[in-house]
Parts: sequence; structure tokens; C-alpha cells
Amino acid sequence: MVFEYDSVVVGSSLSALLFAYINDCVVLFAETQKPFRFDYLNVDASPLKIPTCNKSLTTFEGKLQKGIQKQILWDRLFFLLSVNGKIPLSNMCSKLRYDGRSIVCSNDYSKILEVVFNRCHYFGDKDSEGFVLKNTLDEDSYICYDYIAFNSGGKHEIDYIYTGDDFVSEIWFYSSDRIDGNTPVRDACAVSQLTGEQLLDFDYSETMARFKVLKTMKDKGMKGKPNGYTEKGTLRHYDFRTTSIRRETSGIRNRLRAASPDIKIEVENEKGLLGLLQNAHSPSDRLLDILNVNSP
Repeated sequence: MVFEYDSVVVGSSLSALLFAYINDCVVLFAETQKPFRFDYLNVDASPLKIPTCNKSLTTFEGKLQKGIQKQILWDRLFFLLSVNGKIPLSNMCSKLRYDGRSIVCSNDYSKILEVVFNRCHYFGDKDSEGFVLKNTLDEDSYICYDYIAFNSGGKHEIDYIYTGDDFVSEIWFYSSDRIDGNTPVRDACAVSQLTGEQLLDFDYSETMARFKVLKTMKDKGMKGKPNGYTEKGTLRHYDFRTTSIRRETSGIRNRLRAASPDIKIEVENEKGLLGLLQNAHSPSDRLLDILNVNSP
């Protein structure tokens, strides 16, 4: 099966979906790039009929306003593009390949679609090949997310700690997914920016990330649950007890060159694209009005 389109978007990041929605493009992807659950944007999302909801975080420096969750924006755009038929393969594709003439889309067993285009806007996809040429002298960079379970000492009011270091630059605390309901027990996610070499180094491993999170918490004066009193009457505390849940990584694009003049490597610019939504006209406008009327 061969489809022809004037412009296609390759990638499923928030920027890719925004670009496709504004420019009425078809979206192809093999990897679903949903935003990190703790990423926020201070933007006006009213063009997508999303109510203003500024997330307030408790930090050691006071309250921090973070705006709207990126996942909410991504979900709304993915829904609208799907309804308009702009995501023809949904999540059925597991590999994209540009052969110099067209984009070949395949699942785990066979080719399912071939797309001929005039212009391809490339936003990045881990399971795509042939679209870009990479300078092998460049050092690979990765965003690394280390999820940490608190088996003891997870009850506190802090939402966020910023360190500024490349290794464990941010620590997000969230209501534990391991316990049903809105539990007061909090787990943590440490965010780091690492090189490919550092990912293989034990000094930057999940274990060391967990240790650094605990050290940062103790340096900030955070303590485990109470454990009686000393002979002098001062309160004692248990140590934090933690285990690593998992590590997730995603590559950072670095100095890529397009493999063809018909392919344009797009820069991730979420705020700039969101600013263009105000004047964008889409077949979804009527649907958005319905969503707006029925929103709480």
C-alpha cells in the first residue's frame, strides 16, 4: 500500500504533534515519545480548550509555579490528530526506514505502508533509520530518569529539589504508584544528563543516583520517620530505606544532518509552537467547541 502526502512529520514528541496540528500534516512514528510525567510548561492552552491549571510545587525555597503538565497537552493533540486521520498508523508501526525515495513503515513481521512525500519534517524517532546522518565524533548525550522507591521515610511535603548538577540535577517526589489510592507515601525520580560513556560507568549508575538522592535529602535536613529519643531527650530518626525501581533513558539529538534535501531537521520549540496555536485553524475546531462546552 502506497500513500502520497505533501508534508509528513516523523516523530511523536510534543513539538512534533504541535507542528503537525498547526500545519495540518500527517504524523508517522515508531516510538511513542510521550513527555516526561513531571515536565510542565507555563503557557496558555486555551486554544486547545484546556482549562488553566498551574501546578504549584513545594520546595525548600518556597512555592514554585510550574504551569500545565506537558502530558495533558500531548494527550489532547494526539486525540485531535487521530480523529482527523492524521495519525494513520497509530502505534502499529515498529520501524521507519527512508530508502531515498519513500518512507517504509513496518511492524515486527512485514511492511505495512509506504509513504511518498514532498517534504519531511524530522523531529527524531529512536526506531527510524535513513533520515539523518550523524557526526560520529560528537559525544552522545542522554536524559536519564532513575525511579526510586521509599520503603521507609517517604512521608513528607517536598515536591521538588533542584541541584544544578548534570548527575541528579532534579529530584521529583510523587505519590507512590506502588500503593493504590492517593497515598501520602512518596517515591522519587532523579533526572540526569549523561554521556554514553557515563551510562556505562558505575559512578553514574542507578545505585549511585539513589545514594546521591539520599545525600541531597539529608543535606537539606530531611529525615526518616521518628525512632524514639536519645538519653539527652533529642528525637532520633530511622534512616531512609530505598530501592531502585528502574532507569529510563532517552537520547538528545546532537548535530544531525539530513540525509536528503527533502528532509528538514526540526528544532524542538514547544513554547514557540504553542504561541502559533492562537491563529491556527483546524478541522478539530468544532470538536474543540464541543469539548469546551462539556468540560467541567
